[in-house]
Amino acid sequence: MLGAFGAFFGAGALDTGGRGARVLRNWYRSHDMEKFGKSQPMRRVEDARFLTGQGRYIDDIAPEGALHAVFLRSQVAHGVLGDVDLDDVRQMPGVKLAFSGADLAGMGIDYGMDFDLVENLDGSDSANPPRRILATDKVRFVGEAIAVVVAETKAQAKAAAESVFPDIDELPVKLDLAPGGETIHAEAPDNVGYDWGVGDFDKVDAAIRGAAHVVKTRIADNRIIVASMEPRGCYAEWEDDRLHLAYSGQGVWSIRAELAKCFGLDRRTQIRVTNPDVGGGFGMKGMDYPEYFVVCAAAMKLGQPVHWVAERTESMMSDNGGRDLVTNTELAFDEDHRLIAYRVENVSNLGGQTSNFGQKIQSTLFAKVAMGTYDVRDVAIHARGFYTNTTQLDAYRGAGRPEAIFALERSMDNAARELGINPWDLRRKSFIAPDKFPYQTAVAEKYDVGEFDRVLTRAYAECDADGFADRRAASEAEGKLRGMGLCYYIESILGDKDERARIEFCEDGTVKLYVGTQSNGQGHETVFAKFLSDQTGIPIDKIRVVQGDSDLIPKGGGTGGSRSVTTQSTATLATVTTIRGHFEAYLSDKNDGAEVEFDDERFRIKGSNETPTMLDVAAMAREDGRTEILDVREKIELEQGSFPNGAHIAEVEIDPDTGLVKLVKYSVTDDFGNLINPMLAEGQVHGGVAQGVGQALTEHVVYDEYGQLLTASFMDYGMPRADDMPMIHFTTETVPSTANPLGMKGCGEAGTVASLAAVSNAVADALASRGVDHIDMPFTPAKIWHALNGAIAAE
Repeated sequence: MLGAFGAFFGAGALDTGGRGARVLRNWYRSHDMEKFGKSQPMRRVEDARFLTGQGRYIDDIAPEGALHAVFLRSQVAHGVLGDVDLDDVRQMPGVKLAFSGADLAGMGIDYGMDFDLVENLDGSDSANPPRRILATDKVRFVGEAIAVVVAETKAQAKAAAESVFPDIDELPVKLDLAPGGETIHAEAPDNVGYDWGVGDFDKVDAAIRGAAHVVKTRIADNRIIVASMEPRGCYAEWEDDRLHLAYSGQGVWSIRAELAKCFGLDRRTQIRVTNPDVGGGFGMKGMDYPEYFVVCAAAMKLGQPVHWVAERTESMMSDNGGRDLVTNTELAFDEDHRLIAYRVENVSNLGGQTSNFGQKIQSTLFAKVAMGTYDVRDVAIHARGFYTNTTQLDAYRGAGRPEAIFALERSMDNAARELGINPWDLRRKSFIAPDKFPYQTAVAEKYDVGEFDRVLTRAYAECDADGFADRRAASEAEGKLRGMGLCYYIESILGDKDERARIEFCEDGTVKLYVGTQSNGQGHETVFAKFLSDQTGIPIDKIRVVQGDSDLIPKGGGTGGSRSVTTQSTATLATVTTIRGHFEAYLSDKNDGAEVEFDDERFRIKGSNETPTMLDVAAMAREDGRTEILDVREKIELEQGSFPNGAHIAEVEIDPDTGLVKLVKYSVTDDFGNLINPMLAEGQVHGGVAQGVGQALTEHVVYDEYGQLLTASFMDYGMPRADDMPMIHFTTETVPSTANPLGMKGCGEAGTVASLAAVSNAVADALASRGVDHIDMPFTPAKIWHALNGAIAAE
C-alpha cells in the first residue's frame, strides 16, 4: 500500500498548496496507512435525534410568524399563457402578496436560470431555451409554476390560489422521444434539445461488419419520480439589505451564486444560504428550482419571512424526474467471444424545460462508464435528447452511470444467451487486466486501478452460484420460475474534485469540524467526526460537524456524485496535518526545542514524561495566547475521481399463474477501496439497491395523451415496500484507489448503478425457459403475465 501511495504523491495528484503539501506527504510516508479509516463499524450518532423526533427540517425551523407561499400551477401540459388576473386574489382574506411571471419585471427581476449544456455532434450549440422562474409566454408541463400567492396561513394562500383560472390557449401535446411535433421551444427545432456523440463511428462500423458475432439489444429505462421522504421546501428572510434562504438541498454555494445574479446582490456580503437537516436528496435536491427564487422575491418585497413546503402531489408534478430513455446497443465479438466493439444509440427525455444537468445525464455522464469494465477500444455513442410536455428530468441517484451500466450489462446478458455462453465467463473474457492500469477508456475516463476478475471470483462464492441449480429445481417443484441475474458495474465519482475543511478548537474544550459537503441522511455527522477522532484521538463526543451554512463555510462542493467521503476526508486529513505541525512546533518551543512526535492520540516530547492530547495542547495554547493555531483551514484538490466497482447478483421467483415477481436473494461484492465505516457503506448499498429494485419491479411514471400525470400520489405510484426486499448479503473486496491518499472509492450510488441490470437479468433468465426473449421494466404482475401468456399463445 505504501508503495502505491508513494507513487501517487510522486505524480502530484494531490495539491494542498506549498508547505502544507510537503508536510502532508511526509505524514503519509511516515505513518501506517491503515490508521486512515480504521474500518470499524459504528452506529450513526445523528440517529438518536432523528428517531426521537428532534430532527430540524425546513418545516421545523421556519421563523415564527412567517407568511406562507402557495404556487398556482398549470393544469395544462402545453399552451400559450394569456392573462393571469390576480386583482381579486389580492383582496382575499390574509393575502399579503400575489404576483405572476408578468409582474416580475415590475419588481426589477429579469432572470433566466443557468444550465450546463453539451455540444452537438456537428460542433454546433445545443438548445438553450430560457427558463423563467415563473411561466410567461407558454406553459410546457402540468405543474409548471405560473404565479404565487403569499398569505398569513397556508389555508388562506391555497384558497386564494385555487380561485385563479389563468387564460391558457391549449396547444397539441408532445410526449414521444422523436423529432417533430408541436414546437415546445422556438430555440429547439423539431424539439431536439441536443444531438451529441463521441467515438470513431466509422471505425466502430467497420469493426462490427467484420465481427464473428454481433448481438443487438433494445433497452427501455423507465421514468421514475424521486419521492424523497421530505418534499422540497424553503423559507426566505430579508433584513438589513441581506437575504437568507434556508432550503432542503444538497449544498449552499451554487444557489447562492444564482441568487446573486437574479437579484443583483453581492454573494458574499448580502446573501446567506443554509441547509438544515435534509430528508433525502438523491440528486433531485442538488438543483436550483424556480420556487426558491420566487420565495426570495416575495420575502424581499414584503420585508417578512416567507415559507413554502411542497405537498406530495405538487412535488411529483414539479420535481426533476429521473431516467426515461431508450437505448439500442450493438456488441461485436471475435471468434473466441471476446468483445471488440460497442455501438450505442440512445434517445432521452428532457421534459418541458431544461434543468441544471439535464442535457449531460444521458450524454457525457452516460459516456463516463459506457464501456464498463471491458477492454474495448472501438466504442461509439450517439445520444439525442428531446423536449416533451412533461416535467423536466435531471440527476437521480447515479446520474447517467446507472443508465449506461444497465444498457451494457443487459446487453451482455442478452449476448450470453444468444451465443450460448455462460454469462460469468463471457464477462471474464473481456475484463481489463490488472496490469493495464491506469487504463484510459476509449471515450471518457482514466481508471486508476481495478481487479475485476478477483472481485467477480469472490462474488461467485459469496452468492453460492454453484447452488443455484438446486434452488431453481426447488422453485420449479413449487410451480415457480427462478432466474439468476449478474451485473458487473463500475461507477465514476462525480462533482468537484476540490474541497475544504476547517477545524476550530473552542474554549469549552470541544472541536468544530466545518465541512463543504451536505448530508441528506447519509450519516456525515458520524463518518466525518469518527474520521477526525481516528486521526487525532479527540473523543467523538467532543466533535461537532458543521455543514450547510455559507456564512460559516465560504466555499464547498456540496453533496452529489458519491464525492463526499473521498474529498471531504482528504481535506480533513490535510487540516489535521497542518494542526499537528503547528502543535508540534508550539510544544517544541515550550520545551527548549525538544523533539516532538504525535502518534495519532498523544504527543510525545523527547526528554519528558508528558503525553498531552490534542485537546490538552489546545488548552495550553489558548492559555498562552496562541489562538492563531486553534483555527485552521486547508483546501485540497484531487487530480481525478475514483471508480467503485463490483458484482451484484439477484435471484427472482416468478409465479406464472399471477405474474408476480419476487426478489428472493440478493448478493453484493463491492470494491469500495478502503472504508472508514463499513456499516454506513453497507447502509448506502442497501438504500441504493432498494431504489433500483423499486424502478425494476414497481415504479413507473405514466402520463396520459394530454400530458396529465396519472401517477401523482402514493396511491398510484408504486414505491417499493419492505416486503419487496430480501435480506442483502454484503461483502467487500478491497482494491485501494490511487486517486486519493486514503484509497477510498465512494459508495453512495453504487447500489443503484448495479441493481437495475442484476434484477432485469434475473427476470430475463427466469422467463427464457418459457420462450420470452424480451421484456422491459417495470416487471409488474400484469406485464409478466401477458408476456408469459403471449409466449404460450405464439407456440
